[in-house]
Amino acid sequence: MLPVHQSMTDADLLEAYAPPDAADPFVRFNFVSTLDGAATHGGTSGELGNEADQRIFALLRRFADVILVGAGTVRAEGYGGELLDGPAQDWRRARGLTAHPAVAVVSGSLGLEPDGPFLAECPVRPLILTGPEAPEARRRRLEDAADVVVLEPGTTAAAIVGALSACGHRVIHSEGGPHLLGTFVAGDAVDSLCLTLDPRLAGGPARRIAVGETEPDLRRMALHHLLTEDDALFLEYRRPAPDRRPR
Repeated sequence: MLPVHQSMTDADLLEAYAPPDAADPFVRFNFVSTLDGAATHGGTSGELGNEADQRIFALLRRFADVILVGAGTVRAEGYGGELLDGPAQDWRRARGLTAHPAVAVVSGSLGLEPDGPFLAECPVRPLILTGPEAPEARRRRLEDAADVVVLEPGTTAAAIVGALSACGHRVIHSEGGPHLLGTFVAGDAVDSLCLTLDPRLAGGPARRIAVGETEPDLRRMALHHLLTEDDALFLEYRRPAPDRRPR
């Protein structure tokens, strides 16, 4: 196991987590979970993880062409204002990227407030992905603050990836929530899962990191690397090399 501590520089961690150079979309999810599988405590993920987890969490955003989240995660976790600090934005500029990645939200009901912190303070004009069943009145309310894209019925992972790819986004970095990850697992569209394993037991009613209405086939992933600090584990699993994304 490789330790995560001061001897590992940001450059070391960025090298370890760097996405592959490829033309195909690269879909990465980042989650934290307790030992017994709880993705939240007290309704959010904020109490889980440690300083090393927060460090990795911030560094992973540097690679993103787009940060993808579910509307429930936006409501629970915030997401108002800048999502990258100054050094991260400088790092991106030096590599020919925009200072701040695009931001996309999946929302079936469009239950977001145009004057809420997320839409009012987002440093880039966000993209909201929804389905044809979304109320038209809510869609019109949000169009002044965001670009609203109506996907095919069911809002599949393939439709989400297709819409983001059409906007020129290759590295799709998602931070939740469980329903969104469940959708991508069902669609066999997860290329990377970065998972912090918090060394605590939670019990209670908390959900696990992925949930869905159906039970898809088991999806095999390959261990890319494993880091550790303070009894926490920081794992990245990627789609096995011979596998190709379903077309």
